[in-house]
Amino acid sequence: MVKVSFETDLCKGCGLCVSACPQGILALAKDKLNKKGHNPAEILDQSKCTGCTSCATMCPDCVITIERER
Repeated sequence: MVKVSFETDLCKGCGLCVSACPQGILALAKDKLNKKGHNPAEILDQSKCTGCTSCATMCPDCVITIERER
């Protein structure tokens, strides 16, 4: 199992992670704003994440953490 987490208060909502995700399971939150006033990225279905790290690699602000659970 893979766990993806975001430092939502540091996310600037650029959407690079959303477009980089091959599974299409990331989106910018439409109903949330962070402290900076941006719509942060969020994962829609954690169970479909393969742990490819494409999202974390694309993030210019390094706000995405991917952990593999054993």
